[in-house]
Amino acid sequence: MSSRSSINEPRKGIPRRLIWFPSPPNPLRSRVLRRCAMDIGRVGVWTRTDGMAIGEAGDFAKRVEGLGYGALWIPDAFGRDPFAHASYLFSHTSTLVIGTGVVNIHLREAQATACAQKELHDQSGGRFLLGLGVSHSTMIESVFQRVYPKPVPSMRAYLDAMENSMWWGPELEGDPPIVLAALGPLMVKLAGERTLGVHPYFAPPENTRRTRDILGPKPWLCPEQKVLFETDPEKARARARVAMAGPLTMPNYRRNLMRAGFEENELDDGGNDRVVDAVVAWGDLEAIERRIQDHLDAGATHVCIQPLGTTDPSKPDLELLEALAPRLCGG
Repeated sequence: MSSRSSINEPRKGIPRRLIWFPSPPNPLRSRVLRRCAMDIGRVGVWTRTDGMAIGEAGDFAKRVEGLGYGALWIPDAFGRDPFAHASYLFSHTSTLVIGTGVVNIHLREAQATACAQKELHDQSGGRFLLGLGVSHSTMIESVFQRVYPKPVPSMRAYLDAMENSMWWGPELEGDPPIVLAALGPLMVKLAGERTLGVHPYFAPPENTRRTRDILGPKPWLCPEQKVLFETDPEKARARARVAMAGPLTMPNYRRNLMRAGFEENELDDGGNDRVVDAVVAWGDLEAIERRIQDHLDAGATHVCIQPLGTTDPSKPDLELLEALAPRLCGG
C-alpha cells in the first residue's frame, strides 16, 4: 500500500486551518442573499467618476449620500479600478451603498474578486454591492484578443468558483451580496437562482416588466436609467445619441431592444427618435420622474439614474441630481 498521504489529510508542517479542502458549490447558499439586510432605497445614482479629480469624486459621493440617494453605482471600464475606488468612496461616506455596474468577469479571477468583495464588505460595514457581468463579445475579442465563451455557462462557473474560494480574513457578518448584469432570459434566471438579483443596463421600462415576470417577486431588480434635463427635443435627442452611440454597437444591447419591440433598423445611426425616447428620459423634472416611476411600476426594486451632463459629457449633472432629490428621495 502506498505511503502517500490522502488529500484529506493535512500535509506535514502545515496547520490544518491553512489548508483549503475544496467543497462542491452550494447554490442554496446564494439564495440566502435574498434576506440581505442592505437598504439601497428606491433610487440611486449610476455614473462614471473618471472625469473627476480624486478629491472631487469623494466630495461627489458625499453629496449623493447627503441628498438621500441610496446607492452610487460605478463602472469597470478603462478607468479607475472599481474595487480600489469603492474603498476610497467608503472613506468619504457613512451610509451610502457603493455598487459596481459592473465588474467584467473575464478580466478578473474569481478568487481575486471574491476576496476583494469580502474585504470591501468588511471595510464598509456591509455597504458594498458587487455587480458582475460577462461584458461583450466585441470587447473581449477585438480589444483583449480573447475567445468569448458562452455567457451563461461562464457566469455560472464564475459564481461556483467564487462560492468555493479561499478566505483567510475575519468571519464576516452576513453574506456579501451579488447582482448580475442580466438582459436575456437565461442570464436573468441564473441571477434569480444564484444571486440577490439583476442590474440591467441600457434597458427601457418594458425590459423591467419582462425581467420581473421571469424573476418572480423576490429578487432585486435594479435597472439603470439615463436622465437628461433638456426640454428642447432636438437638443435632447442630439445629446442622448452621444451617450447611446457606444451601447448601440453592442449586439447584446441591440438584441435586448429588439426583444422590447424595436426593429433592428431603428437602432442604426444612433437610433431613431422612438429608440432615443425609450432609452433616455429627457425633458423637465416631471417627465424624468414619470420615467423613474414607470420602472418602479414595472417591478423595479431600485432605479439607478445616470444624469447625463449637458456641458461636460465626462461628468454627471449634479444640479439635476439636486433638483430630483426632493421628488425621488424625499430629501
